[in-house]
Amino acid sequence: MAVTTAASLPRLSLPPPATRSTGTSSRFRLKLASVPSCRGLSFSLRLHRSPVVPAAAASSPSVPTSSPEPGSGIGDALGGVAIFSAATGKPVLIRDLWDQNEGMAVVALLRHFGCPCCWELALTLKETKERFDAAGVKLIAVGVGTPDKARILAERLPFPLNCLYADPERKAYDLLGLYFGLGRTFFNPASVKVFSRFDSLKEATKNYTIEATPDDRPSVLQQGGMFVFKGKELLYARKDEGTGDHAPLDDVLNICCKVPVA
Repeated sequence: MAVTTAASLPRLSLPPPATRSTGTSSRFRLKLASVPSCRGLSFSLRLHRSPVVPAAAASSPSVPTSSPEPGSGIGDALGGVAIFSAATGKPVLIRDLWDQNEGMAVVALLRHFGCPCCWELALTLKETKERFDAAGVKLIAVGVGTPDKARILAERLPFPLNCLYADPERKAYDLLGLYFGLGRTFFNPASVKVFSRFDSLKEATKNYTIEATPDDRPSVLQQGGMFVFKGKELLYARKDEGTGDHAPLDDVLNICCKVPVA
């Protein structure tokens, strides 16, 4: 397998160690040079570190709980979470998106709408949607950001608006215990597998724009995951270990095809 050259990979520059160790905040610049449509674009994040860890940290997305286990009853709790339709911009409860008795649903949580790897995953999901439809399975893709950011992805990829939802406050991500943080986003070994998918990443980002990135820049540190439900029952759960570490869709399809749909 061909190895991607360093010139084609995302470049990350950090300030000198003295700056990081003495300040209360860190600044980094991510340059998206991995795809032609992103070359020359960059953005900065400022992350503020609190000297005191609040008591609520245990429930924070940056300190995720364990992944819910199949049959854990997480479906009830997730059903009460409100997200926003990319098509209408209006809030909708997750439990209203599929039949909560016998309906099957694949709930794919993308990182955020400005993540090139998530454009790749969204394209793969779109190409697989016909198989989901044939199996009677509802496809629900959720991303971090506002509905207008979701529409940018939907229009430029393109991706079906009626399957796309926005979770700007990351409520579903928090509830499902998905990973969040600088290390998971940029330095996790699981992200290495992205290099083997460079051609598909390049194809998915032909019309990419950084404008789809959330205005709340720390949101780009959120990781995603993949979940399969039958009614309220969780059948499959997988958290992304790092950026681009997506669930194998063959595993998801095997679950969907094995379970009879009412």
